[in-house]
Amino acid sequence: MQTHFGLTHFWQQGDAVIHATALILLLLSIASWALILGRVARQLRIGLASERAPEAFWQAPALPAALQAIEAADRSGLYSGMARACARNHQSYDSATCIGAGVSLSESITRALRNHMLAAQANLESGLTFLASVGSTAPFIGLFGTVWGIYHALVALSGSSSVVLDRVAGPVGEALIMTAAGLFVAIPAVLAYNALTRANRLVLAQLDGFAHDLHAYFTTGVRRPAATGPLADAAPAALVRQLA
Repeated sequence: MQTHFGLTHFWQQGDAVIHATALILLLLSIASWALILGRVARQLRIGLASERAPEAFWQAPALPAALQAIEAADRSGLYSGMARACARNHQSYDSATCIGAGVSLSESITRALRNHMLAAQANLESGLTFLASVGSTAPFIGLFGTVWGIYHALVALSGSSSVVLDRVAGPVGEALIMTAAGLFVAIPAVLAYNALTRANRLVLAQLDGFAHDLHAYFTTGVRRPAATGPLADAAPAALVRQLA
């Protein structure tokens, strides 16, 4: 009996709707697991960069050496990209002839940090919408297969004066299998979405702290003595922190 009513038997007697539903769930599961593994590997790289990159930058004797050190310590590109953006903005500040040249150095650095934070946030959150969609829709796809399997069981019973196990076991088994398949796809996606969302919040908070330090450094530490105007304050950096 266990061999007769195995998964192969259920698949063979299933119709095109059951097969299509099962294939959709299989594709969603493969895609979500590939995305989960890729994001976990990226989070490990970012975590390692969060420990090494800021320290490597601040321990360097000069800005060129600091940029080289943070490039070597940051494989994710989040921290090194932020430092490069600030350095480019600082170097081109005095020679800028565009409409943005009228703002102060503090505001110019803040704009560069804000743009990088927005790009970093978009990069960190890529794929999370797919995981959320899989977690919310997979149970309903499995439920559709369940309803279809029960419908087949009722059709098999129509016109029969007695219940025959062979006629109802297959459709009922399809219904139970599709329910389990939907949950199997949805539960890992939901758990991964919650874990990655929390990890991204921590990464953005660490990037915000590094951005605050960079803002203070590039507006006070490397500004030429001939420059005039007030020194940097903490208000522009607060705009960057709000993105986290």
